[in-house]
Amino acid sequence: MAAEFSYMSALDLLQLMRSKQVSPVAVVESVLRHAEATQPTLNAFVTVTADLALEAARRAEQAIMTGKDGGVLCGLPISIKDLTALRGVRFTSGSRTSADFIASVDAPAAERVKQQGACVIGKTTTTEFGCKASSSSPLTGTTLNPWSLAHTPGGSSSGAGASVAAGVTPFALGTDGGGSIRIPASFCGLFGIKAHFGRVPIFPTSATPTLAHVGPLARSVRDAALLLGVISGWDARDPAAVAADTPDYLAACERSPKGLKIAWSPTLGYARPIPEVVRLAEAQARALEGLGCEVELVENVFEDPAELWMAEFYAGVGTRLKETLQKDSALIDPAVVDLLRPALDQRLEDYYARVFQRYEFREKVRNFFERYDALLTPATPTHAFEATRDMPAGFEGRDIVSWVAYTYPFNLCGLPAASVPCGLTQGGLPVGLQIVSRPLRETDIFCLAAALEAARPWSALRPAVH
Repeated sequence: MAAEFSYMSALDLLQLMRSKQVSPVAVVESVLRHAEATQPTLNAFVTVTADLALEAARRAEQAIMTGKDGGVLCGLPISIKDLTALRGVRFTSGSRTSADFIASVDAPAAERVKQQGACVIGKTTTTEFGCKASSSSPLTGTTLNPWSLAHTPGGSSSGAGASVAAGVTPFALGTDGGGSIRIPASFCGLFGIKAHFGRVPIFPTSATPTLAHVGPLARSVRDAALLLGVISGWDARDPAAVAADTPDYLAACERSPKGLKIAWSPTLGYARPIPEVVRLAEAQARALEGLGCEVELVENVFEDPAELWMAEFYAGVGTRLKETLQKDSALIDPAVVDLLRPALDQRLEDYYARVFQRYEFREKVRNFFERYDALLTPATPTHAFEATRDMPAGFEGRDIVSWVAYTYPFNLCGLPAASVPCGLTQGGLPVGLQIVSRPLRETDIFCLAAALEAARPWSALRPAVH
């Protein structure tokens, strides 16, 4: 029965349920069985919320049968990464320091998907407080990639990427403080997007409040557009929330990209990608020329801002975990401890020097986008690597996050950014193309991504485990 709904898009499922051809309860029961069946192999879930999901499914079914409005997502199964609060459910952040913590409120994104009729089947795995781009934590162990169980699905939205790629749910909510949606999207053959900073409000306050985003991972561009439309919009609890109308992301998917001016940068000027990744990403980027876009090669965009990002991200997490670091650091992932201590040892004037450098960096990026509608790069410098590692072989000289190279710059400046599939390596592993847009122009990303999806479809590709 699980196979009946696996790999069905959210939009197709909605149509079947609204036309009363399929029961929301039957869909959720099937999805829960699929999650249970893949859990021993993939380890994608921290907590399964079967009762919560089935209760929502019964409400959705009642609404459909009585002709009431059950919401935009009525009856659709979804998962939520365990860095986002779901009221009454364990909120571990992938850490033994909060293994038994129960969320007292819903995060805005969780609240909105529930209000719109979605059925939350569980919380998915994350590295500890999102600190690694791999897929292991001391609390939950290692999450594996359905394309190859020897490889990581990427992080830190590890379980979200693995479960959606395996066909458990059509989409999932992830978080992204330095690439944590785009990295698993790239490694798992998915579309993943973080909107402009503040477009999706965050509460309770993140450990990295000036960098954090919540956004969708999905197997199709339009499914992600549907979900992002639900979770976007101002919320008084987030002081950075964007106070503007939510764009029509689904309508943007129907636009032609003709006339858009695109910059293609293989390295941004400093990244060290493997040749196969560049070849696949460039082929996807050049496909836009045939769709009427002007694509221009730009070798050097800016200098690597890794130090600026690390100073901000790890100081935030380190402050949250300071007491544990001092009293019982053995509770924390040793690789994370190695990053947090130096961040906490920063002198105040050194920290603020980097804050001001960050503003200078943002202005440089803003000026770049005066000339282009979008910037394309590889989403990651390599395909998925061995699940036993925290970073890929061959990238020595970088730390366990800054090897990623392409993603964290756009958390520093808050621009919308996505990863769209661009093919498989000779070894059968997915690779992603990153699309970055001007401020608040997520619609351009959806326009470009949907055009690429139509021109070079990827939805028929299936991983080994599903």
